Amino acid sequence: MRAFARSSRALAFGAFASFALSTAAAADENKFGYSISISGASDYLFRGISLTDERPAFQPYLEFTYGIGYLGIWGSNIGSRELAAEGFQATGPWEVDVYAGIRPVVGPVNFDLGILWYTYGARTNPAGLTKGDLDYVELKASASTSPIKNWTIGLTGYFTPDQDQAIPQTATVEGSIAYELPHYREFAPSLTGQIGYTTSWTSKYFGNGSGPFVGDDAYAYWNAGLKVAVDKFFLDFRYWDTSVDAPAALAEYQRLADSRFLFTAGVTLP
Repeated sequence: MRAFARSSRALAFGAFASFALSTAAAADENKFGYSISISGASDYLFRGISLTDERPAFQPYLEFTYGIGYLGIWGSNIGSRELAAEGFQATGPWEVDVYAGIRPVVGPVNFDLGILWYTYGARTNPAGLTKGDLDYVELKASASTSPIKNWTIGLTGYFTPDQDQAIPQTATVEGSIAYELPHYREFAPSLTGQIGYTTSWTSKYFGNGSGPFVGDDAYAYWNAGLKVAVDKFFLDFRYWDTSVDAPAALAEYQRLADSRFLFTAGVTLP
């Protein structure tokens, strides 16, 4: 009887300890967090196309997290007065994106399910577009995993519903790969690459030789480069290219989608 009582107390204590540890772990997982990043880049490339007319960009962001949920805001200067005056690129002088979603982990796979809202300022331009005319929403789903030590692979899909003058219905898929190189003191280098493809449907405002991507309605893009993290600082040197083939009417803007090297440097806190 005493042995039974002792074993009962031991089981009860074990169950209580397990419950306490799981509760503590859950509480730790649901902690509030945040991150701030401030970076500068030699260009702002959105899926391989320059949105700053091949000029430098200042790009800060702020993100809040709680458990698997997140909410963030990201910004950049965008466009140029020359492009706006010509009526080709009505957006600018800034872009601010608001995004939210969840990042659950299932076994070895990290998921990211979210929604993005791209918002733009609007310069005076011959097209007559005003602030808000080019804002649009996009849905995102991604998964990544590390099948082999130091290697990470990922797949991301985006879907954009038709939103009038802003953008036609669009679908994008991206594949990525990263290899973490051996660290040297505080230097943490990695090699990364990405390939993507985006396509759009004909709409009231787009199609028949007037696609949304420098006149193209579908194209591929890719990049490869070296990223080095040093404590809270990071440097990224990357080669970009696309398959965009601008129609004759927009041939002078083909440069926005041509190959180039992109350099980015920044700091992430805390």
